[in-house]
Amino acid sequence: MIGFLLVIVVSLLTCGGQLCQKQAVHCWQLPAEVRLKKTLRWLALAGLLLALGIVVWLKVLQHLPISLAYPLLSLNLVLVALAASWLFDEAITVRHWCGVVSIMLGILLMSVHPS
Repeated sequence: MIGFLLVIVVSLLTCGGQLCQKQAVHCWQLPAEVRLKKTLRWLALAGLLLALGIVVWLKVLQHLPISLAYPLLSLNLVLVALAASWLFDEAITVRHWCGVVSIMLGILLMSVHPS
């Protein structure tokens, strides 16, 4: 059970890191006098979240086989898409969702061990 909870934590941390990187790109479009400071702040936060994600991922691997843990990370696809839609007004089309579901199903199929 703890392994599954840790996978959720990893997904949230890495999702946050990706979103911070996107925000850094937005800050880079600001006027020159504030661009660097704000961009670096978001990149530093992205690095911190992604580094914490790696640390928690190592803990996940202590509790779950990688063949199970890695497919669970496909949760990131859903989290990032939803967060990008909410925070950055990015459009999510039916085609996009079909692609996300296809990837998740493919990862799930690869992780199933024949009996």
